[in-house]
Amino acid sequence: MRGGTFLALGFTLYLVGVLSLPADAQRASAFRGSTDDPAIRYATAPLNNTVVDVNKRLEEGTLQLTFEGRSGFLRSALDALQIPVDSQLLVFSRASLQGKLINEQSPRALFFNDRVALGWVRDGEVIEVAAHDASAGIVFYTLDQRANAPRPLQFKRVFECLGCHMSGDTLGVPGLLMFSTSRPDRSQGFSLPRSVDHSDAMARRFGGWFVTGSTGSTPHLGNDVAALEGRTGRELQSVEGLFDADGYRATSSDIAAHLVFTHQVGMTNLLTRASWQARAADPLLHPPFTAAPGEEERIAVMMRGVASEVVDYLLFIDEARPTAPVRGGSGFTERFSKIGPRDRRGRSLHELDLNTRLMKYPCSYLIYSPAFDALPQRAKNPIYQRLWEVLSGQEQDPRYRTALTRADRQAIVEILRDTRKDLPPYFQGAIR
Repeated sequence: MRGGTFLALGFTLYLVGVLSLPADAQRASAFRGSTDDPAIRYATAPLNNTVVDVNKRLEEGTLQLTFEGRSGFLRSALDALQIPVDSQLLVFSRASLQGKLINEQSPRALFFNDRVALGWVRDGEVIEVAAHDASAGIVFYTLDQRANAPRPLQFKRVFECLGCHMSGDTLGVPGLLMFSTSRPDRSQGFSLPRSVDHSDAMARRFGGWFVTGSTGSTPHLGNDVAALEGRTGRELQSVEGLFDADGYRATSSDIAAHLVFTHQVGMTNLLTRASWQARAADPLLHPPFTAAPGEEERIAVMMRGVASEVVDYLLFIDEARPTAPVRGGSGFTERFSKIGPRDRRGRSLHELDLNTRLMKYPCSYLIYSPAFDALPQRAKNPIYQRLWEVLSGQEQDPRYRTALTRADRQAIVEILRDTRKDLPPYFQGAIR
């Protein structure tokens, strides 16, 4: 994971450090506090995430992982973490912890669900895992990829990843990274990364990645590999035949999964930043403490600003929408759209649209995440207040009216009323 190797997936620490965001990038502000803050204690506080639960089962002997050829423990680890194979994304950028093993003929595979992401390199020394902890943010682990690894097997927590995974691109908290690369000169030994989220146009995304499925007439930077040179287009329905698939779990790198994960990266970091900011600012978590005059109001103003950034992303206000229908082919779209809590009319915030936007009902499914549930009230209260201002129609800024129709806002509120049990009473009000 050193040098941006987990979800940066192939970019050196040097490059990430020296390359700044383009002038047109609009990113939320970063957390400026310390990981050692007594209200945070990133390295020492008790953890609550999927990997902790799996490690307990491994230690108790109620779960076993099986080593299988060049896949190693991949199949067993995916099953244990409940990560679906159709989420597989393939990246061929080379500079990383196990970069000597990664190229167009041996891409790295990334798998994810709402709670955890897993990176696998064929014949690699470790499987890398990033778990979204309820309060710590993203916590990094590795699993020894040797058939004779000491038992009981354990996912080992590691901190080297923070060299890249706690930076301006992650909002100053331990987080996820999603990059698109350009390759201005094929003779160079590195790619130039650009941090992306769901506000970036498709034409800027997926550089350095395989992408399967269709984006119609919408261009992107994926599939720029030697095996496809000379073809009229670079659209792929499968990566079959482009490289030896021994050890891989699928031949897809689904466009729909790409779009979902790109959103998830940004949302995850924003939720962590909101939680950390609220805890670091809370006088009651830093005894002994005497509040200066006006301190509470200054904290409230700051948290309202944080809430506005969270809600804008939560509601896809600045989403770069596809200019043509997007279609995957791995089954990801169908499976993802069926999960999640549903309201009395059968609607879910997991349902994908993929025609004119990512989500059918544009409110992030991560509003159901343990990290959202665990937000301190100093963060959750202003987030709910801002969410209601926008959804109810109180907010009159044209950018919100452009992004969300009244029907969109009505549907989102109705779904939340049936599926989020901690909604404040004012969510029962009228939608303008």
